Amino acid sequence: MTKPLQIFMEYKVNKSCISEYEQVMKEIMDVLPDFEATNIQWYVADDQPHLYVEMYEVPTTSHYQILKKLRRSKEHLIFSKMVPLIEGGADKIHCWAFQRKE
Repeated sequence: MTKPLQIFMEYKVNKSCISEYEQVMKEIMDVLPDFEATNIQWYVADDQPHLYVEMYEVPTTSHYQILKKLRRSKEHLIFSKMVPLIEGGADKIHCWAFQRKE
């Protein structure tokens, strides 16, 4: 049995795009469960302006790889809306997967 992976995404949003970004994130959070993401959480840094973090779980490494690629995509109907709002674009959407240790 495979253990779910904890996914962390981190990026900085352009200051002038915060309102638009937060609207897009509502759409993204609605779509993530379609990719079997669970326990979805979304944070803004308290001490670093415009820095956001997302955390969620996915069931397999394949799910992680697909979501990592799609979240940086300029073609996906929903995810692509976020890319131009990020300082530095898709290359600055950082994504990591971790396995829980028992």
